[in-house]
Amino acid sequence: MTNSLKTKGWANPTSISLMLLAITLSLAFYMLGMIVLSAISIIVLGLLSASIRIADQWEHAIVLRMGKFIGMKGPGIFFIVPIIDSVSTYVDQRVRVNAFKAEQTLTKDTVPVNVDAVVYWTVWDVEKAALEVQDYQEAIEHIAQTGLRDTIGKHELSTLLQERDKIAEDLQVLLDQQTSPWGITCQTVGIKDIAIPPALAEAMSKEAQAERERRARVILGTAETEIAEKFAQASKNYTNNPVALHLRGMNMLFEGLKEKGSMVIVPSSALESMNLGAIGGLAALSKTQDEPSN
Repeated sequence: MTNSLKTKGWANPTSISLMLLAITLSLAFYMLGMIVLSAISIIVLGLLSASIRIADQWEHAIVLRMGKFIGMKGPGIFFIVPIIDSVSTYVDQRVRVNAFKAEQTLTKDTVPVNVDAVVYWTVWDVEKAALEVQDYQEAIEHIAQTGLRDTIGKHELSTLLQERDKIAEDLQVLLDQQTSPWGITCQTVGIKDIAIPPALAEAMSKEAQAERERRARVILGTAETEIAEKFAQASKNYTNNPVALHLRGMNMLFEGLKEKGSMVIVPSSALESMNLGAIGGLAALSKTQDEPSN
């Protein structure tokens, strides 16, 4: 992991250009015999080049005077007093991301899991970030890993798998509370992956399959019950209405005989109760007469 505290030194395009100009003028004055002017020019321009600093648009520089904090500079070009002033570090205020993970961490129901996560954070107070903590990026990584382990230990495996977003939000709030005194805010935490032991994954798959089969059987049983209730209701209606029963029998016979080459087997009791014998004979006779004509 790279150190988050960035230092640039005195060298930048502007200071290097001034230093080259100082050397050139000093040599020119020396060749002309102006030794004092040559020394003055290289000293003045050298100090001027050493006082120039440049911070990028997303950075702020921490300036110390004789080791004491005096303020922040940047972005852009700024000047310091050579020798007595120094730029301690340049703090990046862009949103950054750190990946962290917890390996073989036990859940509340003692299941070992591996969890990979990421945290997005940014520095909102440059002074606190530079003065309150030595290396805030490393501190955030350790706090995030510790917080993730604590969160895993407080939840069961089923909760981790089903409520990943809520757990990530709780972890983000926890990290933000701990990093806020450093001038850092944790904006978002995302859980990338939760890996469980292969044997447990296979057992959970079998359990889910068994649960799906149970639900299917329950649904089928419910459907059979509803169908039986409908049949019971229909039988009561047919008992009190022989004409309806007769029409229903005719419809069933028609549906069975309308397909060419089909044969319908009907109980004798049904023939007698619904007078289907004569109807069936007429239908068969009609069909027999149609075949020679074709």
